Amino acid sequence: MAILARLDLTPGEQERLTGQLDRILEYMDKLNELDTSGVEPMSHAVDVVNVLRPDRAVNQPRTEALLRNAPARDDDFLSVPKIIE
Repeated sequence: MAILARLDLTPGEQERLTGQLDRILEYMDKLNELDTSGVEPMSHAVDVVNVLRPDRAVNQPRTEALLRNAPARDDDFLSVPKIIE
């Protein structure tokens, strides 16, 4: 895994991390032994509520105010020099 992650680990780090990964995988095997047939799938352990406000436009910009200081314009658009032939 260290090679795939492009980590340059010392032999001591490799040995320590190998032991830690082995313990994690052993614990996953223990969890796989549990009977979860009566447990309803969920995405979070607690109810999660979206606390963000609805996304709606407020303070809509006025075209005239936006283009007032434009160096060049074509009707309601900025006019820029052509750079590609």
